[in-house]
Amino acid sequence: MSFKNLLKQIEGKEIKLARVMKFNKPKDRRFGRNAFPCRRCGKTEGVITKYGLRYCRQCFREIARDLGFEKYN
Repeated sequence: MSFKNLLKQIEGKEIKLARVMKFNKPKDRRFGRNAFPCRRCGKTEGVITKYGLRYCRQCFREIARDLGFEKYN
């Protein structure tokens, strides 16, 4: 069960929500795979961070021309 699903289940229960947020809140990542998810879809695999793009490779292929990149081969 992901953390988002857990929050959906206990959204109306304030005491349980406070307890979960105190003890089970996921860390804020500063480096590593989960530090920079894709801006467009949120994937954490295959993210291109060069030039500050932060798009996964699939999203980058779809919007590369709009960003000004050209395919040469």
